[in-house]
Amino acid sequence: MLGAQDFFDLKDNPFAGLFEGCAYVWDGLKRLKSYIDETINPNVSEILKDGPTLSRTVILHDGRMHKDGFELDPGDAAKGTFIVRRDGEVLPGASVIYAGASLMDERIQIGKGTVIEPGALIKGPSVIGDKTEIRQGAYIRGQVLVGNRCVVGHATEMKNAVLLGGSQAGHFAYLGDSILGAVNLGAGTKLANLKIVEGEIVLNIGGERYKTGLRKFGAVLGDGVETGCNSVTAPGTLLGKNVLVYPNCTARGFHPAGTIVKLRQNQIILQRRD
Repeated sequence: MLGAQDFFDLKDNPFAGLFEGCAYVWDGLKRLKSYIDETINPNVSEILKDGPTLSRTVILHDGRMHKDGFELDPGDAAKGTFIVRRDGEVLPGASVIYAGASLMDERIQIGKGTVIEPGALIKGPSVIGDKTEIRQGAYIRGQVLVGNRCVVGHATEMKNAVLLGGSQAGHFAYLGDSILGAVNLGAGTKLANLKIVEGEIVLNIGGERYKTGLRKFGAVLGDGVETGCNSVTAPGTLLGKNVLVYPNCTARGFHPAGTIVKLRQNQIILQRRD
């Protein structure tokens, strides 16, 4: 009920190894640092020779960086419609890092067909998958895995977190110490990761208490989860597959697959101003 396989379809997922030996899904957070250190294949050292903030747009293709001689036909990276050409020839799998993007150290891996827009800032160690968009103003603070066909959008911040693939965090989100499957987050979704009262996060599920061993723990969002705009999860929240969280709600605790989290509001009364 609380293993990674209960929240995510991990078949053929490039990050499935994160959960090897994990009894509970949140144990993946404990392994995140060592897993990244063991599997990362950094490929931005040549880009960083001119400094952390790019002064010109470059592409990565077949392990090589190109500073000029290419043309861009912008589209949706996740759908494979962002086309890069060089000397008139389409370069399949070419990734684009726009001028104004900042790569703060060499411990960064960028996948194929990925686009990093101006103003995005990435710290290592971080792995960015294939056909993914890191949009303007995104802030990736390190210890991060971003899977294939993901969106890390404007003013979205990630730290010590995982997007397993097909994950959409397009606008104004905070994703700290969390693991997300193929989800869609409404604008302003915040996954709070630190209790006000000091101490480890303990989960109460079905009458059982689970000591996570984590001081910081945001949320686990299973495949198919959708959150409404300005929704919040309390530290240690677990949302099973296909859970819906309505706008402006605060979700906490464990919500099994297929459930809906609603906000029960008071009646709104309209009257004239005299």
